[in-house]
Amino acid sequence: MNRANGSIFSGFILLGFSNRPQLETALFFAMLLIYFLSFLGNSTIILLSVIDPHLHTPMYFFLSNLSFMDLCLTTCTVPQTLFNFKGKDKTITYGGCVTQLFIALGLGGVECILLSVMAYDRYAAVCRPLHYMVIMHPQLCIKMVITAWLTGFGNSVVQTALTMTLPLCGRNQLDHFFCEVPVMLKLTCANSFINEAELFAVSVFFLVVPLSLILVSYGYITHAVLKIKSAQGRRKAFGTCGSHLLVVIIFFGTLISMYLQPPSSYSQDVNKSMALFYTLVTPLLNPLIYTLRNREVKSALRRIMGRTDSTKS
Repeated sequence: MNRANGSIFSGFILLGFSNRPQLETALFFAMLLIYFLSFLGNSTIILLSVIDPHLHTPMYFFLSNLSFMDLCLTTCTVPQTLFNFKGKDKTITYGGCVTQLFIALGLGGVECILLSVMAYDRYAAVCRPLHYMVIMHPQLCIKMVITAWLTGFGNSVVQTALTMTLPLCGRNQLDHFFCEVPVMLKLTCANSFINEAELFAVSVFFLVVPLSLILVSYGYITHAVLKIKSAQGRRKAFGTCGSHLLVVIIFFGTLISMYLQPPSSYSQDVNKSMALFYTLVTPLLNPLIYTLRNREVKSALRRIMGRTDSTKS
């Protein structure tokens, strides 16, 4: 990193909502509650997927990975944000910023690919039910997840390196509550056109391409479901896919509004609100959507609770 006027560059100042201290106080308690509920919900899904034999299926293998990513994402951003909201110190070290940027970017890329993998899983379950276990065999599921993680974090290595090597000329105030690529690009004193174009191209690859594959999968699923004669069968098929589709709409809708526009045209208030939703609310909604709309998860939870009660008695 550049030095400013001979002084050593030590870190960044995360402005957040420092111009509205009352809002920061309210957000502190709201974020603390949501973080706790998100941690509890996602941990429960992971625990149920491991303990309950009825959930040892490809769908819940992917879902437990999704919950693990949500846990990592909130833990990567929320504690630092809570620390900055509560105290007068708004700083984050250079190493902390690099780490936060790398993890958040990597997890975002992994989730984009994983959601498209989950759409393919639902396509196989609905459109090819007799061959489902042959198509989605354990080795393929593991390879898909590994590919998602390697692709997401491989891209994150490149994006983080390109972003953090831009000259800042002594600027260190980030108008955000965590380190994010578009905000870093606005901070640079060099021409960032190439970086913005590269970010747009990568965003298309990780957002538009997976979303297109998901929509194609659900086109086939809808066509297959409409052929089912019984109303109960149609409801069961739509119920199997409805939770995943709702998560897809929330996740991709938020990220597309954040990344598929030039960073120079961002409204910071809107960007911070969308980032709050993506890093905090979405990880909370995922376990709620999957548990409240999914009979298998609720049944597994009842079995575990019943087993606990019988052990106590």
